Amino acid sequence: MRVRTLLVVVTTAVGLGVGTLGAATQTTPDVPTGKPEAVIDLATENGVRLVKGQWHYSDTKIIEVDFRGPGEDKQPTGDPIKTYDFTPHAGWRDFDDSEWELVEPATLDKRRSTGKLCFNWYRITVTIPKRVGSFDPTGSTVVFETSVDDYAEIWVDGELTRGLGQNGGSVVSGWNAPNRLVVGRNVQPGQKIQLAVFGINGPLSNPPTNFIYLRFARLEFHKGRKGPFASPPREVNVEVVRLDPAIDAIVPPNPKIYKLAEGFIFTEGPIWVRDGGYLLFSDPNNNTIYKYTPDGQLSVFREKSGYRGADIAEYGQPGSNGLTLDREGRLTIDEHGNHRVSRLEKNGALTVLADRYQGKRLNSPNDLVYRSDGTLYFTDPPFGLPKFHDDPRRELPFTGVFSLSNGMLRLLSTDLTGPNGIAFSPDEKYLYVTNWDVKKKVVMRYEANTDGTLSNGTVFFDMTSAPGEEALDGLKVDQQGNLYVSGPGGLWIISPEGTHLGTIKGPKLPHNMAWGDEDGKTLYLTAESALYRIRLNIPGIRP
Repeated sequence: MRVRTLLVVVTTAVGLGVGTLGAATQTTPDVPTGKPEAVIDLATENGVRLVKGQWHYSDTKIIEVDFRGPGEDKQPTGDPIKTYDFTPHAGWRDFDDSEWELVEPATLDKRRSTGKLCFNWYRITVTIPKRVGSFDPTGSTVVFETSVDDYAEIWVDGELTRGLGQNGGSVVSGWNAPNRLVVGRNVQPGQKIQLAVFGINGPLSNPPTNFIYLRFARLEFHKGRKGPFASPPREVNVEVVRLDPAIDAIVPPNPKIYKLAEGFIFTEGPIWVRDGGYLLFSDPNNNTIYKYTPDGQLSVFREKSGYRGADIAEYGQPGSNGLTLDREGRLTIDEHGNHRVSRLEKNGALTVLADRYQGKRLNSPNDLVYRSDGTLYFTDPPFGLPKFHDDPRRELPFTGVFSLSNGMLRLLSTDLTGPNGIAFSPDEKYLYVTNWDVKKKVVMRYEANTDGTLSNGTVFFDMTSAPGEEALDGLKVDQQGNLYVSGPGGLWIISPEGTHLGTIKGPKLPHNMAWGDEDGKTLYLTAESALYRIRLNIPGIRP
């Protein structure tokens, strides 16, 4: 029997579910079990209307493509060969499905695709409603459950997460078995979640004389865990756009990105602490600095990391942002809400390094870097203020780049409206600064003078023509002088000569990054609500 009404606060066990042919649901360990607080049936008009959704559908085509055979390193580095792929690759969050067929919810069980060896896509973006019947979903954990005849993989917000030995969840769970996975934690009304279901006709070794269809699809709302959490590293999807052969010396032929922790509001400002071997990073929205250790432990390192004011509720990002270490290994912190740069002493005391320029409070220091002589450089846009450029709390009439040496704060540049990421070239001859401004997406390069000043600022690289609403955020440099820039669509890799070598595209945009692990070849990525890592071939410059 198929239920065609909106289900709210179900009273029957959902493990078997309606229309599951009695198959036991395969799941991953982090998925809540038991009775949900509420359920929305996405195979009904009422359910889809409640989440302001629309199902989109497309067949796929199998195509021949160029590839490389296995080399001596057991990676795709051997002789050129031909292989097969399919199109479209529609799991990514920014995929445009506007020209696809629109599917009425009640027809999801219609037989689709071409039969025999075939695949297809079902996509929908759901918006968390203010209420599901009498239930307020604020703060709950949302589970998506579906069953595709015969197999399915599930992408959530452009991410296909999988762990070693995983059975079900985002990956194939079994012959005509349901997929069940968490698609949102601590959700808020109005939050959007994009789901992409990849349907597979099977068995693959003996393609059947039938078609693909979706038996059911529903959202469950459970009382959820609060706050972020770490889990065993899980591989996620990655695409490397290789524009220049030089990128092959930087990014391995078969790169892997792993998700390490999730459930944050927004992650930023990471720094690897070599004395102890761990990562620190900020959640400026949650006013907290977190600590992550390679054995998978996540803990709070510092609360109220950027603001303690009574009006904190007015701030979107009151907490700390950029973090770095001085020559003595002391943590230096950009504090958004407190309009200052501070240093955490070994005894736990906090020393304010800079909070005013010519008697006026700084905007909201964003990112920072030390030169080897101990001079501190930092950017000061207004993005930590509640109303950004138009905030009445703002005292400086400009956004700037500053240096601090021997207690002297010096304004170096006011070239940019949104100075953001900042890093030195390996020889410290140049200082690079990114700009968060959709009308001027540029990396600036300045000559760094020995007295702490800058000169001859020029546009080193211009991304303004790149599509998307993202501007430029975090910036790091490796030991060969290549730049890694958070830009539109991913992590741009730019040579010291200004050539765009390629872009690393993960499931979420990395807003900042830090070189870590013992050899400095692991790049930790703070990407929206999660923490990731990727291994590269060249070690980075780090404190």
